[in-house]
Amino acid sequence: MKKVFGRPEALTDVPTHYCPGCTHGIIHRLIAEVIDELGVREKTIGISPVGCAVLAYDYFNCDFVEASHGRAPAVATGIKRTLPDSVVFSYQGDGDLASIGAAEIVHAATRGEKITVIFVNNAIYGMTGGQMAPTTLPGQRTTTSPRGRDVESAGYPIRVAELLSSLSGVAYISRVSATSPANVTKAKRAVRKAFETQIQGKGFSLVEFLSTCPINWGMSPLEAMKWIDEKMSVYYPLGDFTRVPEVG
Repeated sequence: MKKVFGRPEALTDVPTHYCPGCTHGIIHRLIAEVIDELGVREKTIGISPVGCAVLAYDYFNCDFVEASHGRAPAVATGIKRTLPDSVVFSYQGDGDLASIGAAEIVHAATRGEKITVIFVNNAIYGMTGGQMAPTTLPGQRTTTSPRGRDVESAGYPIRVAELLSSLSGVAYISRVSATSPANVTKAKRAVRKAFETQIQGKGFSLVEFLSTCPINWGMSPLEAMKWIDEKMSVYYPLGDFTRVPEVG
């Protein structure tokens, strides 16, 4: 009998710790499928962050390194420069990447480090109790903004994909979601292109996933998916981002 579906070799056969309705599991699978299809598992090295995906090393069947909060791009840079033939990716949430790690990601991108970053944006601090994050939407309620994010006092959310696309070292950036089969297919295509960009030595690549956090959002999984489509995707539009050309 022909096997038409199975667990990717790059994923371990263990249950995850993620909350019901969280899309981290879908994102993990897409990365694993791409690693298998590209035939690079034996030379792939992942970087775990501090955040919801802190235990990502338990779920991927490849080498992994744990980084301090926000420092995954720096660790990935060191590994890639030391082992240039390896395929290196960091897996980071919005608090990790866009708050304490903002300087790290900006400088890794502008240097054109040949690494791939998977950026999971759920607009909140998921692991530590649902506080407001750099990506929390205007008016969005969190445990530290119970009346909604006030842009007059807290500023506006950071659009990471747009910000990084202005830097000369960036080769590929895309924003995707996993809210439907069609979006999952597009997301996998983006992840593959990001890894191929690294393998081809073109420069820095990043895929931003708009991801659910039903528990901290106070929604059911279906409501959370709908909220991404109707609210998050308006402020954070999906698609590829072309680098702004240099002047002069």
